[in-house]
Amino acid sequence: MSELGMPPKRARCGVPSPAPRRGAEPEDAADPRHRRRRFGKSAPRSPLRENKISDSPLPLLDESLLEDLGESDSPKSLEEIEEQQNCNYTMKIFNDPVHGHIEFHPLLIKIIDTPQFQRLRYIKQLGGSYYVFPGASHNRFEHSLGVGYLAGCLVRELQGKQPELQITEQDILCVQIAGLCHDLGHGPFSHMFDGRFIPLARPELNWKHEIASVKMFEHLVAANGIEVVMQKYGLDLNSDICFIMEQIKGPLDSTEENSSWPYHGRTEEKSFLYEIVANKRNGIDVDKWDYFARDCHHLGIQNNFDYKRFIKFARVCEVDEKKHICTRDKEVGNLYDMFHTRNCLHRRAYQHKVGNIIETMITDAFLKADPYIQIEGSKGRKYTLSTAIDDMEAYTKLTDNIFLDILHSNDPKLAEAREILHKVECRKLYKFVGETQPRGEERIKTEDYDHLPKEVANSVPESLFLKVKLKAEDFIVDVINMDYGMKEKNPIDNVRFYCKNNQSKAVIITKEQVSQLLPEKFYEQLIRVYCKKTDEESLDAASKYFVQWCINRNFTKPQDGDVVAPTLTPMHASWNPQYGDQRPDRNREGSKARANLFGN
Repeated sequence: MSELGMPPKRARCGVPSPAPRRGAEPEDAADPRHRRRRFGKSAPRSPLRENKISDSPLPLLDESLLEDLGESDSPKSLEEIEEQQNCNYTMKIFNDPVHGHIEFHPLLIKIIDTPQFQRLRYIKQLGGSYYVFPGASHNRFEHSLGVGYLAGCLVRELQGKQPELQITEQDILCVQIAGLCHDLGHGPFSHMFDGRFIPLARPELNWKHEIASVKMFEHLVAANGIEVVMQKYGLDLNSDICFIMEQIKGPLDSTEENSSWPYHGRTEEKSFLYEIVANKRNGIDVDKWDYFARDCHHLGIQNNFDYKRFIKFARVCEVDEKKHICTRDKEVGNLYDMFHTRNCLHRRAYQHKVGNIIETMITDAFLKADPYIQIEGSKGRKYTLSTAIDDMEAYTKLTDNIFLDILHSNDPKLAEAREILHKVECRKLYKFVGETQPRGEERIKTEDYDHLPKEVANSVPESLFLKVKLKAEDFIVDVINMDYGMKEKNPIDNVRFYCKNNQSKAVIITKEQVSQLLPEKFYEQLIRVYCKKTDEESLDAASKYFVQWCINRNFTKPQDGDVVAPTLTPMHASWNPQYGDQRPDRNREGSKARANLFGN
């Protein structure tokens, strides 16, 4: 991440700069623009500096010498004067493969160099996708650095462009800290942990990694004495810490989520600051900008969105008596491209059929190992994989390394889990059977997911002779909800634009005003079926079960349906182009099939 071997610089008052911290490995900035500066505003000229008096003679100063230097009217003690000389800081530089050389404030370095933040080095950004894309070896650590950097870029651009917004240096620090710490709560294999493992291991919880990020941030601050450093740089331990956590999670008090202003860290005058790290309004935020650029870089996929251009055109305008970040009207097409890029990344990488089944297998292994894993937390208490989220000291120790801990364990209690992970390593994976979609506005509800394997197992093709009979436990049904980030809604409807002739007036630009070639719908559901048995006879039977199930549920035709079940596909009218949807017995056949399936 950074270049090594740089000699430590000395402060102007003669005090050496701290040595590079463990894990951060930054380099000092040689550019004069990166030299020491006071927090908030430029430092006043000091008689001590003008007379070239550094830390060595400071203890020898007496009142007469202070009077000669023009400091006699100041009530400050010698210690306070020395502290004033040391309050300047050096920005630290990282060499990032995506954003180039990026700089960070010393307070951010203090946060980076903590065990809670360094833990992110051992959590893969894309989870199980690394087993599909060999380049996807990047971790949450570098992504978090990138988000913290981009958050600073955007907020400083707004500060310089619109001084009337009264963005303070404290605001900038808080926004950068939120960007830096927004993913502290991710568990092993990132979204696999909060999207697959925890919902199965602890279904009673409505737990997301943002909740853990707030808890981990509180733990990081308390366990490493960060409060003192925050105060040193002018942050308030109440309002500013609250503001940081609200940017990560949203309103901290769920009872106030529907109130006109549910936040306490900042007033409505600075509502736009809540749209930088995690934009709940339309999803356009620096978190996406970094993972678009970083993931595409490592996956070998083209990124068509230029965040630098968006930053240059960003302005704050008033919308419904609140201030929101807006962009130029001519950028509307680029924003549609941004969400299209997001959708492509999900289709090609994040929801890759092999990557998903690998994460499903790892989840199965973790579920079997869960009762037997012991992680020591606060006060010596022991926690399992699924309960470590209740104690941040224990959770700090939980990373992707748990995969190898199970794989290399000799504990007989972990034998089943170990066997599954061994299959992952040897590429003996569950087999993909097929993919389909519901028709029209029909959707499979979350509460029905658990019943789907049984439905597939009950869809025995009566017209065919099959050598193998399959059961519900032989099938895995993976339901994937694809959208532009706001389910059925078009996120661009929540974006406001300004025109060249009037940069203060926010306007709406509808989809029809942009292009006739844009998507009509912004949400769809994919259904994938896998079989745990991998022999040829079982897979042949599974494919025919699957095609019959698609017929029974009136789903779309599987792409290989005519190959794996050529005698079944003609039974569904809409799957045959020569008949279309006009065959007389279509509705009657579909109704009869559904009646047989649900017993009506």
